[in-house]
Amino acid sequence: MLLKIDIRRFGPFHTLLDIGRMRALLRRSEMGMVIAGAIVGVISGLAVTGMGLISREMHSLIFGISDVERLSSSQIDNKLLLLTAPVCGGILLGLLLFVLAKTRKKPMVDPIEANALHGGRLSLTDSILVAVQNLISNGFGASVGLEAGYTQLAAGLASKLGLKLQLRRSDLRVLVGCGAAGAIAAAFNAPLTGAFYAFELIIGSYTIVSLTPVVVSALVSTLVARLLGGSDFLIDVGEFGTVMPADYVPALLLGAFCAGVGIMIMQGVAWIEELARRSSIATPLRPALGGIVVGLLALITPQVLSAGHGALHLNLGRDVAIPVLVGLFLLKAFASAISIGSGFRGGLFFASLFMGALVGKFFAYSAPYFAHATLTPVIYAVVGMSSLAVAVIGGPLTMTFLALEITGDFPITALVLASVITSSLVVRSTFGYSFATWRFHLRGESIRSAHDVGWIRNLTVDRLMRADVKTANAALSIDEFKERFPIGSAQRVVLVDGTGKYSGLVLVPEIYANLTDTDETGKDLSEFIRYKNDFLQPQMNAKQAAAIFDKTESEALAVVNNLIERKVVGQLSEAHTLRRYSEELDRRRREISGEI
Repeated sequence: MLLKIDIRRFGPFHTLLDIGRMRALLRRSEMGMVIAGAIVGVISGLAVTGMGLISREMHSLIFGISDVERLSSSQIDNKLLLLTAPVCGGILLGLLLFVLAKTRKKPMVDPIEANALHGGRLSLTDSILVAVQNLISNGFGASVGLEAGYTQLAAGLASKLGLKLQLRRSDLRVLVGCGAAGAIAAAFNAPLTGAFYAFELIIGSYTIVSLTPVVVSALVSTLVARLLGGSDFLIDVGEFGTVMPADYVPALLLGAFCAGVGIMIMQGVAWIEELARRSSIATPLRPALGGIVVGLLALITPQVLSAGHGALHLNLGRDVAIPVLVGLFLLKAFASAISIGSGFRGGLFFASLFMGALVGKFFAYSAPYFAHATLTPVIYAVVGMSSLAVAVIGGPLTMTFLALEITGDFPITALVLASVITSSLVVRSTFGYSFATWRFHLRGESIRSAHDVGWIRNLTVDRLMRADVKTANAALSIDEFKERFPIGSAQRVVLVDGTGKYSGLVLVPEIYANLTDTDETGKDLSEFIRYKNDFLQPQMNAKQAAAIFDKTESEALAVVNNLIERKVVGQLSEAHTLRRYSEELDRRRREISGEI
């Protein structure tokens, strides 16, 4: 017997239970997006709390530490366990990669790429797989954080919800940003950090329309994580007196120094990845080999394991000699590069925070050389932490708000802001990429941020061109051509050779204007043929087509199937291309401003 449930019995909540009503609410009012953002915030908080709990349980079971201990700050006497645990994780991850290589052919898309190219469309299955790989990597001690898994899973769930509700492209991108905002906010107990992480790195812009749902998602996710987890990521900076104008000089220099360090870390990871690709080692075997290296480094100090939460607090709260700081930084940087380069899944978010804190404390030893500077080593660590993170991850305001929310001190935040702006400026001026966009660049993508460029790629010549093209054989005489194409019958004709290959383009009025009946006898079309090697291809986007029109100074060009066969498949005019490009550009502008 089937039960029929009348959702109207649920009172004012029946709208949330009716997909059709919810879809209509989302499309016609901002309040609908706020409600969706809140729902995504709950989902993100649950996802982050669940992944964090699983990771701690794995650390407890595999390394034999208590539930309250952090792996990177634990004293583990079993050296064989330190060596073999990352190797076992690498073997397990390699088996998973082997299975995925056989069953899933499409590359996995992360939230930045999804919002930049695919209008916020993410595969939930792929997002779950990324989260599982991240948990295996982190749980067995690889030197990676969980932030990549947090944001992937939360954004994937948000995208799935948005697709179920059939959201517009712009709304779906915002909802994916809500998922990422909730993930970072819950991970660090920092709603402002999460919100600006979404604005700067996932959505690619800040608008009044996206402000409320993203902030609501971050706040709700933080509350859910606090209720379920209860742990706060806070740094006690102690007593340091008043921040003086002279303190900004070392802060700015520290920002520039962290920028250089961040560039070297990113290039180091890319170099190891490239070395692994060029080697004859099969992809499923690489994580196990990387696990051997991480295990050997863990024998020196367990602080290189996992993300480094415990190690960060351990080194902030005590005096550490310069050789120890330098050695620990090099070990952590090498362990993180090996982990990611060998195929372990994860990111450098928390690793860059930890390494930045080490750089800041090292830099603190130079403080006596700056007259009237009053900063303590802990404050230098906070400034270095944010500066190195912004060099690697990006998001100056994200890292500034992180410093504010973990210290609760505004004067320190002002120092951090000056330092992260310096770091960001140096990286953009000299290197031009964050870690994510650098890896896109190595793959051949031209993505520099999450700003929506997917619509440009979708606006292809194939979609814009006309297929009804007037063609003629290039060997025709003038008489034959005029007989086939009387004046006024066409503006231009595409010429092909005997095999159907593109040969050029002729303007019909030009032929009639420059010939008389006496001088056209026996002549062919050769002197009137233009653009013999200038044409378009179907896969080109409108921006590329416009550049070719500008270069050739032609009002229209033929479209050929490829560079080898050069079969004519259509024709496209410059006027139509620019009009459609302008229409789409204006539509995106109005979406961002909230007009539609």
